[in-house]
Amino acid sequence: MGGICGFLFANRAADAESRVRAMAAALEPRGPDEEGFLVQEPRVPGLALGMRRLSIMDLERGHPSIWNESRDIAVIFDGALYNHRELRERLALSGHRFSTQSDTEILAHAWEEWGEDCLPELRGMFAFALLHLRQRYSTVPVLFLARDPLGIKPIYYAQTSEGFAFASEVRALLAAQVVAKSISPDALASYLLFGSVAEPVTMIDGAYSLPPGHGMLLQVPERRRVPRARPWWDAAQNPAARDTRKPRDLSSAAECLRPLLDQAVRTHLIADVPTGLLLSGGLDSAAVAVLAARARPGIASLTVAYPDMPCQAALARQVAQRCGTQHTEVPLDTAAALARLDEALAALDQPSFKGIQAYFVSWAARESGLRVALSGLGGDELFAAGPAVRDAVHLEKLIRFSRFTPAVVRRATADLLPALLPCGRAPDAGRRAVSAWLSPQALPHPYFFARALFPVAELHALTAARLRPSSIAPDGVTLEPTWLGWLERVADHAYRLDRLAALSWLELRCYLANTLLRDMDSVSMSRSLEVRTPLLDTPIVEFVLSLPDSARWRPAKQKVLLMEALAGTLPLESLGQRQGTSTLPWESWLRGPLRSRVEASFADLAPTLAPHLHANGVRAEWRAFLAGKTSWSRPLSLYVLNEWCRRNL
Repeated sequence: MGGICGFLFANRAADAESRVRAMAAALEPRGPDEEGFLVQEPRVPGLALGMRRLSIMDLERGHPSIWNESRDIAVIFDGALYNHRELRERLALSGHRFSTQSDTEILAHAWEEWGEDCLPELRGMFAFALLHLRQRYSTVPVLFLARDPLGIKPIYYAQTSEGFAFASEVRALLAAQVVAKSISPDALASYLLFGSVAEPVTMIDGAYSLPPGHGMLLQVPERRRVPRARPWWDAAQNPAARDTRKPRDLSSAAECLRPLLDQAVRTHLIADVPTGLLLSGGLDSAAVAVLAARARPGIASLTVAYPDMPCQAALARQVAQRCGTQHTEVPLDTAAALARLDEALAALDQPSFKGIQAYFVSWAARESGLRVALSGLGGDELFAAGPAVRDAVHLEKLIRFSRFTPAVVRRATADLLPALLPCGRAPDAGRRAVSAWLSPQALPHPYFFARALFPVAELHALTAARLRPSSIAPDGVTLEPTWLGWLERVADHAYRLDRLAALSWLELRCYLANTLLRDMDSVSMSRSLEVRTPLLDTPIVEFVLSLPDSARWRPAKQKVLLMEALAGTLPLESLGQRQGTSTLPWESWLRGPLRSRVEASFADLAPTLAPHLHANGVRAEWRAFLAGKTSWSRPLSLYVLNEWCRRNL
């Protein structure tokens, strides 16, 4: 666990080394325990690799970069392999010998044994770079990058005239001056649309994200102008999806899910440092807690107690008492939270207003002494719960009807929709419904309208940036990465699934990857904390996505499959109905103690952002919020964007 970086195709080895050392320095919070470099390698001139290590397993010998015995395969790794012991046994039977107990070394030997076919064997969260010199085969050296199926760990890259660079954070690319401090108009459009930058673009022009479940192979002597990301994980081709005997009813599915949950939590607890639980008071973290407490009695648990949200802390306390965890409540009142707001903003690798609360949780976990924390993150998205999913169902029906309604009729009736639709009564939800009614083809699936922050029709009031068409080859390879192309690919797969599975897939591939996982990675690693997500264990995800709706749904009940799988362990159904709010009181903060700070920010847009964002539109959104015509999320997203640009660009 830590941060990785590299530079390839430099004209001089010294240039590659200086770039990598600058990136590694920027990644220091991700790995404060140790650093390692592969530089001035005579067999691959113009290449340098670097890694910062956060020691979690094999504290004494798990060094940052690891070679195999013949020193023709080297690996730098960010993440955790939860099946590394099983893989070690299999590889040892094939004659491989290991010098450490770290999961990093597993990758070198797995590649040596299986090549790219090793990827489906890996179970965990990971982003890694592997250098294979291929001396024994008289073929050219290659550099291979890969990212885990869900995108829990990130990896970013950029191709310039000076070479190819990659790193665990966008800011590391900026620190090494690999890319210019210039905003991507394409990314800006996605941020305004969804409140976070959508895969595979980043807020920096010319820097891209390797998408979840993708790999990238570069031949060291060959300069490719456009590196190509290729998918290695396919949700439709895994064993669970192809199993013709998969459960068709809820009770059978729950019976199969229970051991998968139990095994996932047990393997996620493996660590050589203090490990605990993040309790939010909701169903997902309670499910993780009850299984973790059985595997490790007396495990530590933690909740951030906000005086403005007493219900959340009270529910978490009840779960901790029932599970017998060593529970800690870290108080964070309004004054303390706002005093740490600048810290939270500084922790964001890319702008996202949802990441601020995740920072407070990470800060509290490190303050309590944890190095590894298990979270219930991903449960809402995997089990298709929450208001966005409900809204998507309503908008799907609306869009289906709009296709048979003449445009002139749609324009004449648009103002009536907010009052007629269940998902349109809140001001912002009403705007989303109107946008879907008037322009049903603007986005590739109704779900994306439900997740919209600023609907497509409203973007022109804030920016001149427009949606860029996709550029995808017939084999699915991204020729020119655009977020709209990524959404189209995700939507194409969703249309082949049952409704609930489709919504789960869309949530996992978009909101979870673009917002929740990215935010949690950057803010937790800024505090040198490893957050693990057992509910996103690949076998669990593959199993749940493979199920028909009949095996995961009951009327008027959300997450019924999860509750059925853990029936009798906790009053989980009660928790699901009584879940406390998990949102900070931004409404009152923006109208009160934060008002002057936000107004000062909007009066002076960051120099790099000002050419791309209409100042009048920003101030109009602020006035609309003060008048009660829009929610707090829209002005807060603009404030975070402006402050992020001011700090980083």
